[in-house]
Amino acid sequence: MSESFAAMVIDTVDGKSKGSFRQMTLADLPDEDVLVEVAYSSLNYKDGLAVIGKGKIARRMPIIGGVDLCGTVVQSRAPGWHIGDKVLVNGWGLSEIESGGYARFARLKPEWLTRLPQAFSPAQAMAIGTAGYTAALCVDVLEKWGVIKPGEGEVLVTGAAGGVGSVAIALLSAAGYVVTASTGRPDTHGYLSSLGARNFIEREALQEKGAPLQKERWSGAIDSVGSTTLVNALSQTVRGGAIAACGLAGGADLPGTVLPHILRSVALIGVDSVLAPQARREAAWARLARDFDRDKLDSIMRIEPMTKLPELAEEILAGKIRGRVVIDVSK
Repeated sequence: MSESFAAMVIDTVDGKSKGSFRQMTLADLPDEDVLVEVAYSSLNYKDGLAVIGKGKIARRMPIIGGVDLCGTVVQSRAPGWHIGDKVLVNGWGLSEIESGGYARFARLKPEWLTRLPQAFSPAQAMAIGTAGYTAALCVDVLEKWGVIKPGEGEVLVTGAAGGVGSVAIALLSAAGYVVTASTGRPDTHGYLSSLGARNFIEREALQEKGAPLQKERWSGAIDSVGSTTLVNALSQTVRGGAIAACGLAGGADLPGTVLPHILRSVALIGVDSVLAPQARREAAWARLARDFDRDKLDSIMRIEPMTKLPELAEEILAGKIRGRVVIDVSK
C-alpha cells in the first residue's frame, strides 16, 4: 500500500477557497471504518466550482475534493463490508464537509457505500457518477408522479449536453419517451440524437422572459439549469405535469409566478442526490444497470488524469465539457 499519494485538496488561499495538489499519507485521512483504494472519480459542475474556487462548495477546509469515487475496500471495521468489495460513493457531503474522491485512498463511513453493480466497470460507474445517478433519480420521481407515459407527449431535458442531461436522455429514450433536448450548442445535436433525443429547442428560447402561462407542450421535464429556463419550462408544462429540478447552472433564482402551479396543477419536484436515502440510490443504480445502453455510455465518457483537473475545472464551468469526464486518480 502506497506510503504517499497525491490528492487535490481544497483549502483557503488569500481568503478564498481553491484547489491544489498535495502529497498525503493514510495518517492524514479521517478515522472512518472503511478504507477504499480509489480507482476513479469524476468531474461534476460542483467539482469545477470547488477546484477553481468559485462558489462556496467546500465548507470545511482543508478537504479533499471530488464528490464521486469508485474503488475497492482494502480495510474494514464495518460488518457487511469486506476486503475486495467493489464500491462506489455519490454525494454524502464529499468535497463539501467530508473528504472526497480526488485521492488514491479514502476513509469512509460504511453507510455511504453502494455496491458497484456488476453491469459496470469502475470507470463506467464514474462516467455515470453523481450526474448520471441524479438523472436516474429524476426519471424515477417523474414516473412515480405518474405524469409521463412512454410514447405520449414530450419530455424536456435542459442542459442536454451536460452530464445529467446526457444520461437523462439515454434513460428516457430507453424507456420509450419522446425526448426534446435543450442546448445552446448546435454541434451537439448529432451526439444527442445518438443518445435518443428526437427534437431540439435552442437554449436561448428558454432563457428569454416569457408569459407566466404559455402554450402547453411538455408532459414533464428534467431541469439542471434553473432560473428563467426553469420558469419558462414550468409555464409550458401541460396541466397536471411535473418538472424534476436538480441543478442551477443558470442561476439559483426562480423569477416566476405561482400561476402554472395553481391554474394548471403543475408540480415542481426538487431532487436532492447528496443525501438521498439508500433505497432511492439502489433503485436509481438498478435503473441505470437495466436501461443504460453500454455503447451509449462509452460514447459519452472520456478518461483524463487527475493532473489535468485544474484545466478541466475551467472547461466545465465554461460549458465546454460534453458528456462525462472520468478522473483517473492514479495519474
